[in-house]
Amino acid sequence: MSGFVVALTGGIASGKSAVERCFEALGVRAYDADIAARAVVEPGSEALAEVARVFGASALDAEGRLDRAAMRQRVFADPGARTTLEGILHPRIRQWLRDAVEADTGPYCILSIPLLVENHAHYAWVDRVLVVDAPEDTRIARLVRRDGIDDALARKMIDAQASREQRLAIADDVIVNDGDEASLLLKVEALHKRYLALTTD
Repeated sequence: MSGFVVALTGGIASGKSAVERCFEALGVRAYDADIAARAVVEPGSEALAEVARVFGASALDAEGRLDRAAMRQRVFADPGARTTLEGILHPRIRQWLRDAVEADTGPYCILSIPLLVENHAHYAWVDRVLVVDAPEDTRIARLVRRDGIDDALARKMIDAQASREQRLAIADDVIVNDGDEASLLLKVEALHKRYLALTTD
């Protein structure tokens, strides 16, 4: 098992994935909750069978996979459906991440968890929390460019998540991602040295 676990989080378009890539370039494994969320509903999985049982055949596409677009519309329209779906998926996602950490052999590893603030109590076992922060204007510009949306929708997407203050309140470390990839890598390298030192304390 990896002796030291850093949970990585940040608001939408803060640059979490870029930070993840920087750590991976330094040889640190990153385990992503979004990847876990896909893995636990692969065809033949218990979770997919339970989703189909609870939500009906319309939850699946023609190939028998989870119809993500249909389920996304459903849970946004019905908070009760969202709670039910999360009740099926989240415990399995947490177990997937826990298993990945147990199997990791590096000095430390990264757990990338977008909704860490909302699920903080379930990850009390991690050693540190790293928050990727970026100015709101920067995040809006990134969302507009990335998703081809307007400013108003970008703001709504940001407002739908935990606030910047809530994220910073649980942070042990903060990376401000407001520059280019080269400056980001320097910031990650500095944290990498600190984490390696902490693993040998």
